Amino acid sequence: MKKTHIIILIFIAIAIAVLISFMGDLTTYDTVASAREKEGKFVHLIAKLDKSQPVEYDAVKNPNYMRFVAVDTLGNSTPVIYHNAKPTDFEKSERLVLKGTMKDGTFECKEMLMKCPSKYKDDPNANRNNLSAN
Repeated sequence: MKKTHIIILIFIAIAIAVLISFMGDLTTYDTVASAREKEGKFVHLIAKLDKSQPVEYDAVKNPNYMRFVAVDTLGNSTPVIYHNAKPTDFEKSERLVLKGTMKDGTFECKEMLMKCPSKYKDDPNANRNNLSAN
């Protein structure tokens, strides 16, 4: 074999190794049902806050404990325990991306990302009120 063939084979092997190492970091978004099937494994759960259920949070008693119920797009719900401070405007969020593990039917959330409603939605009534105020 020529030196160039060997060098090309080495680069291909390195590229394959890098791709395989990144494959372990890829995650998909799960529903409540699929998260229950993967109990104990780290998943990303997309859901929204079930506003019909109470949010348990007491900043004085334990500021790093929040419990609420999340509902996915299929209508399945699960209790969620979040061991961190309650995010600002949590109740106003449209969608939550919860990162954590399912344990004994409860989702143990390590990190939470919120998709909040846009401030810039086109609301004709709000626009008229703003114009009349000026």
